[in-house]
Amino acid sequence: MFLTQNVSRQRDIIEVFLRNGWDYMRRLLTGSKADEPQLPPPAVLRKILIELGPVYVKLGQLLSTRPDLLPSSYIEELSTLQDDVPPVAWVDIEVVLRQALRKPLEEIFASINPRPVAAGSIAQTHKATLADGREVALKVQRPGIDIIVDQDISLIRGVADLAARTDFGQTYDFKGLAEEFTNALRDELDFTKEASYTDLLRRNMSTSRWFDPKQLVIPEVFWDVTTEKLLVLEWLDGVPLLSATFTSENNGKGGVSTALNRRQVTTLLFRAFIQQIFINGFFHADPHPGNIFYLKDGRVALLDCGLVGRLDPRTQGILTEMMLAIVDIDAQRCSQLTLQLSESNQLGNVAKLENDYDRMLRKYYNRSLSEINFSQVFYEVLQIARDNKIKLPSNMGLYAKTIANLEGAGRTFDPGINLLDEVKPLLTDLFRRQLFGDNPLQTLLRTALDLKSLSLESPRQVELLLERVTSETLKWNITIKELEPLRRSLDDSANRLSFSILVGSLIMGAATISANAQGSQLSILSTGLFAAASFLGLWLIISILRSWRKRF
Repeated sequence: MFLTQNVSRQRDIIEVFLRNGWDYMRRLLTGSKADEPQLPPPAVLRKILIELGPVYVKLGQLLSTRPDLLPSSYIEELSTLQDDVPPVAWVDIEVVLRQALRKPLEEIFASINPRPVAAGSIAQTHKATLADGREVALKVQRPGIDIIVDQDISLIRGVADLAARTDFGQTYDFKGLAEEFTNALRDELDFTKEASYTDLLRRNMSTSRWFDPKQLVIPEVFWDVTTEKLLVLEWLDGVPLLSATFTSENNGKGGVSTALNRRQVTTLLFRAFIQQIFINGFFHADPHPGNIFYLKDGRVALLDCGLVGRLDPRTQGILTEMMLAIVDIDAQRCSQLTLQLSESNQLGNVAKLENDYDRMLRKYYNRSLSEINFSQVFYEVLQIARDNKIKLPSNMGLYAKTIANLEGAGRTFDPGINLLDEVKPLLTDLFRRQLFGDNPLQTLLRTALDLKSLSLESPRQVELLLERVTSETLKWNITIKELEPLRRSLDDSANRLSFSILVGSLIMGAATISANAQGSQLSILSTGLFAAASFLGLWLIISILRSWRKRF
């Protein structure tokens, strides 16, 4: 049992819970009864996670991507969590570097700045120059972080296992969430995965029909010196997007500057992410302002590609239609699409779901697109799905968080822009792609093959159907769930009636034999029949009482 392991760490965690007044989690950790689960207020939860350390900060960051699980107040509070840890001394970082590299440090790098440019809970970044003169960014894993992660993951899994046994745990999949967090954190400890994500995004963004790929930069990966604990990327000179200054749209000589203006930058970003989400199905899932840089040459860069999301073609199509349904304020279509997204295909109360959407979307009647915050509307969609006990895939939370971060950064940088205004001109192209794909000729040929197969099989199927109808061998297999309990109830009633008749017959037979008995053998038979009748009658009474107990 996990409670017998890492005792000192458990004690630290319980002290943090007690200090912040969260008795429910203390009772879970100590194995006490916890009947009425209740999350602490959003600000308190954020404080608890910060005090617990970097692994729990990462957990909070993961939870901030799950608006399908938590109310918006928690999402907003947890979204402010940032890795704020002091940097590791250079002597310790140098040890990690030398262990990670196959060659001596001096042969690979001409120089390394020992002062980090950024420090996080998992790694810190240094600027360096390769032996050939190219400037690079070194992302180096913090020494011993893998041991700390293993310890805290063990505790988190144990708490999730305990929480799953409560009534609260029947509603939320704590064990699944813990497993998702574990996998995400272990992936974050392997920098080769982040390198592969960066490379894939770089390739995907190298071509586009909607924006100029030359204006968007994703750093190059230097694979020959990248390892599990060291990520080496192209160094990009720039500043975070919100720190960029745009003094003039013109170059002062009457001509237009080659640098992008604010509206062009936000349009570029919106279109790049729409392509990632709805075309590539692989997207940078953490586009907060700190990960978007405005470079000195006027281009825009996306950094820190460690957190990514994936969408299959079916989900891409549903989300595209969902966007159009929100634009059209179509509650019925929103409810249908939500049920299509559902993992378990549960129906529930469809009328209530549609009414909830209608009530929510009614707020946006007679509003222009520029007044509608799409990410806020989609958060409300997830809230309604959660209230109606509809379980959506976990990547829906990551999608919603990505859109919210993107829209928030875009509106802060350029208050006059709106995501739906930028997406609307692309909807026709998106639907065309859903209908015909990237290669219309290939789609046409595949459709022709399907039609050929259908035309060859249909006559035989029709002939078989008519043959079965005329020969009276056609059978219909119909299953009605509501009839199954009624059938079992009727079976039970028939069985009990049969036993009652049998018991009555035995009693009557025993009484008849007893009245006419002339010898000891008939008396024994009569007594045996009475005993059998008594036993069966008692069994019948017990089964009836058990049935009533289960029912009430």
